This record gives sequence, structure tokens and C-alpha cells, in this order.
Amino acid sequence: MKAPSFAYAKPRTLEEAFDLLERHGEGARVLAGGQSLIPSLNMRLSAPELLVDITGLAGLAEIRLDRGVLRIGALATHARIGKSDEVRKHVPMLAEAVPQIAHAAIRNRGTLGGSLALADPAAEYPACAVALAATVVVQGRAGERLVPAAGFFKGLFETDLGPGEIVAGAEFPALKKDERCAFLELTRRHGDYAIIGLAAFRGEEQRFVFFGAGATPVLAKQASRCSDSRESLELLKKDLDPPADLYNSSKTKLHLAGVLLERAWNTLSTSR
Repeated sequence: MKAPSFAYAKPRTLEEAFDLLERHGEGARVLAGGQSLIPSLNMRLSAPELLVDITGLAGLAEIRLDRGVLRIGALATHARIGKSDEVRKHVPMLAEAVPQIAHAAIRNRGTLGGSLALADPAAEYPACAVALAATVVVQGRAGERLVPAAGFFKGLFETDLGPGEIVAGAEFPALKKDERCAFLELTRRHGDYAIIGLAAFRGEEQRFVFFGAGATPVLAKQASRCSDSRESLELLKKDLDPPADLYNSSKTKLHLAGVLLERAWNTLSTSR
């Protein structure tokens, strides 16, 4: 199919972008990597009046460490995140997640900000952000505001973004020496959306966050509070009620979630 007609603008500054978003309201859509938006246009699932192309805006693709926090700009591509020495050293969960995202062509164009703003419940980054207690940097005409990832994802493709706001980036606490993380997912074929996935973190707190298990990343609260893997597996049944998909029943996805949880316990217990 062909996309419906729309106007296109490529602002030179954030201020110009905010002017366009304010002027066109719900009729405007932000274009970053476009790896989700363009297919939705071609399938007529989205019909904006205007695409606001923010690619190339200064400062939105930086990756920098500052006082124990790694800030990744919204326009940083998956490929760049995966190749970043700072990401591999300080936020290794993201480096583990990148190779699981679609295919190389998608990773070369898709962006962190696009993934977070879309809030696809089967996507890797939202679950990583919640598991790592990251903060989403939201920017509008009034300035920046910082939203904890656990409160940013509101529902199916729904976020805390307000009118005229964009995701400017995300801030991830650098992993400390006594902290561990693991990233796991199961797919029918490499590059497919995950049947079920898990972003796991262990530090002062333990967080098991599943994706493909609900309308948003799902923190398995009871399983996360356990200090024993067997008890954690039992309580997972009370934490998750994953929706069925075209190929897998809810019962199958719950079973596979348990498989990933057991693997995560093994990884977190043996990693150094």
C-alpha cells in the first residue's frame, strides 16, 4: 500500500520543531528513525497531516557519561548504541539487547527515542529502561522534565508524553561493581518480535521485567522480591498473565517466561 498524503518539515532547531508541533497539534507526528512510523503510514494505520523530521538536530544523538549516569540521546541509533564502548561498559544490558532488535538495516536507522516514544509492548528498550530504573528525558517548549521509566509507559502505545513534547533521550545509572544484569528473549526466527523477553537486574533491589507479556513492560513484583529461584518461579504465575498471540497461547507464553526467568537466575548468580 501507499502512504496517505502528508506535508513534511525538517526543522533546524528544537524551537522550530516545537512551533510546528504546537501549530499542528494531533495532526503532526515526529519522525526520527522512521522504522515503525513509515510502515504504519504505508499500511494506512497512521494518517498525519505533517511529519516533523527531527533527524540532524544538534545534541540529540550524544552518548555521554556524567557523574555515574549514562545519557543517551533520542537520535542515537541501535547500531551506535550496540557499538558504543561506554554503553558496553556502563549499561551492558543495552549492548546485549541491540543484536536482538530486528535486522541490521533496521538497527542502522532505528533510534532509542523512537522506540521509547512508540512504547511497543514487544520492544526491547522499554523493558530495559524499567529494569535499570532509567529516566526518560522529555522535552517541550517549557524545557526538560525527567520521567522515571516505570511511570512513562501508560498503556498500549501510550506514554506520558504531553502535547508538543518529544523524547529527548534517556538516562541510565551506570552499573556498579556489585550489580548484575541479564537480557534474554525467545523468538520464532531471528529478527522477529519476541514471543516473550526478559530484562533482569540485581543490585540493592532485584527487578525482573518482561516484554511481550502485556500492554506495557511488566515488572514481576513478587518474583523479583524472592531470594530463591524456585520460589521466584512459583510466584511468577501470580505476576504474569501474558496475552495470547497468533502462534502462542497465554499458557505457552507463561511457560516460556518461566524458562527465561530460570536462565536469568543462573546468569545473575554466575556473572562477575
